[in-house]
Amino acid sequence: MTTAVVTEPEYEHRSPREIITVMSGLVITMLLAMLDNTIVGPALPTIVGELGGLQHLSWVLTAYTLTMAISTLVWGKLGDLYGRKPVFMTSIVVFLVGSALTGMAQSMFELTLFRALQGLGAGGLVVGVMSIVGVLVPPAERGKYQGLFMAVMPLAMLGGPLVGGWITDNASWRWAFYVNLPLGAIALATVWFTLNIKHHHYGKVIIDWTGAAMLTVWVTALVLATSWGGSQYAWTSWQILTLGAVALVGLGVFIAYERKVDEPILPLHLFKNRNFALAGGLTFVVGLAMMGGAGYLPQYQQLVQHQTATQSGLLLLPMMLPMMVTSMASGQITSRLGHVKILPIIGGLVLTAGMLLLANIDVHTTKTTVALFMAVMGVGTGFMMQPSMLIAQNSITLRDMGSGMGANTFLRTMGMTVGVAALGTMYSSRLTTSLAEANPQAAAKLHGGAQMAPAMVEKMPQAVQDAIAAAVTHGIQGVFWVAAGFAFVGFIIALFVHEVHLRGRTDEKPSGPKHAMPKQPKHAAKEQVAVSV
Repeated sequence: MTTAVVTEPEYEHRSPREIITVMSGLVITMLLAMLDNTIVGPALPTIVGELGGLQHLSWVLTAYTLTMAISTLVWGKLGDLYGRKPVFMTSIVVFLVGSALTGMAQSMFELTLFRALQGLGAGGLVVGVMSIVGVLVPPAERGKYQGLFMAVMPLAMLGGPLVGGWITDNASWRWAFYVNLPLGAIALATVWFTLNIKHHHYGKVIIDWTGAAMLTVWVTALVLATSWGGSQYAWTSWQILTLGAVALVGLGVFIAYERKVDEPILPLHLFKNRNFALAGGLTFVVGLAMMGGAGYLPQYQQLVQHQTATQSGLLLLPMMLPMMVTSMASGQITSRLGHVKILPIIGGLVLTAGMLLLANIDVHTTKTTVALFMAVMGVGTGFMMQPSMLIAQNSITLRDMGSGMGANTFLRTMGMTVGVAALGTMYSSRLTTSLAEANPQAAAKLHGGAQMAPAMVEKMPQAVQDAIAAAVTHGIQGVFWVAAGFAFVGFIIALFVHEVHLRGRTDEKPSGPKHAMPKQPKHAAKEQVAVSV
């Protein structure tokens, strides 16, 4: 690879105490962003009862995910161009304003609109945290600190429904959004007083707004197609086919445009680095695995094992706790050894094994057995989450840290969104077919399983309950067979990662301002003056 000597440091030297102080604010912001993915779920029935507008219910969830996915790339690029601290703080303010307005919503339209604003800010929280860590912490030490953020993701996925349900039952659904305000204020103050990083200016600031608009078009089409396909519309309907065509053509136009623009919202040259591209594939698999387990296992637990909604949330602990532990442990391992490749290889194998075990559960499988299988899945996911981010961070320069982390976060979000849709199609197809074969009358009454609430099922004749349990199990088996295939692809991807020694430690003195780094675009080399943020 052609290299050029530039006058920017790869990271800014900080003592462990300084890093931990900054981390306190960053952890809170990451928790807020991930928690709001799931906290609204238990409150939705109450919200609909108060505000009405049942037909717009799906938009409350889709609006947040959609704007979060789109904005990650935009926030990342803005951080590269304008400075990470002011852009990160701006995203926190946007998120808090969106949270306050969502809590005050008086209609489903307002709720959806303000959730979109909230998601817009959340995209900046996630990519801001990762890019700031990439600047403050040397590569060899990132795993140790970043494990905290990787642990926050499963914690938020588990805690979101529990916190949302408790708040809805004991206060008001509006506090599911108001609770963000004091926590966000603490994070904002912490970042303001403790985060001092330099912004390296690279000449004229150019924002690729056209690219951002193109990104919005094709991602919106893709998310709507995967969210509506198989639920509101058939996959072969003209609505879904049209959205699919818009997504495909829009992606092609977007890539062609980004190849020519001076400051692309998604620098495609990043993907010329093999490790960065492979890390994106690993990140996609991790996003799919997390949502596959958390999204569909509760169906089995409630409709087959007859657990309540709260109990099914607690029953996800055997997956989430190992995921958190192994994610943090993998960070410590990489920090000590300075190597990372072996961990996603192990993680891919273990995750595949966990998915295969869950693909073979039946209506008689005990809760203990399912918990053990979930623990295997959690261990595998944990060993892939952290390394995929470290590989991506270590494959890009300081200048592209925001854009690179934005791209990586974008791929994780798309993995969660598109993956859930693909697994959902498999689940509903197998469930509907099995139920129709076992009990056609029940299938017709339940509209193929679309109206299969646990409370409703408990009141049905035992024969119908047995047919439903068998159909749900058949659907869950299909979900994990497909997920096992994705996990094995993740293992194959990890084999092709080029091992790179992670450089630098926080207890080392900076070795100097000059480092050999990948060649920058021509327009980027005009001016390289460090400006304090």
